[in-house]
Amino acid sequence: MNADWERGYAAGYSAAHRTDVRDITTERGMAAPVKEAKKPKRKASAYSKRYGRMFKEVEHKYKLKNGSWAKDGFKRASKEARKLAKK
Repeated sequence: MNADWERGYAAGYSAAHRTDVRDITTERGMAAPVKEAKKPKRKASAYSKRYGRMFKEVEHKYKLKNGSWAKDGFKRASKEARKLAKK
C-alpha cells in the first residue's frame, strides 16, 4: 500500500509541476508549430526624437517639488512639447 501511495504522489506532483507534458503534435506525425520571426523594431522618426527632447526640457515646469505631476501637468507639458517640436 505504501508503494501505491508513492506512485500516486509522484504522479500528482509531476502533473502539478507540468513535468509530464509531452508534445503530442510530433507524436501524431504532425509538424511542430513554427515560431514566427520577431518584427524589427521601428526606427524613431525625427519628429518623435525632437518631441522627446522638447518634453524633457519642459516637464519640470509642470511637476511639483516632490517630483509628481501637477494637476493636468502631463497634458500641458505634452501640449507645449508638441508646439515646440513643430517649430
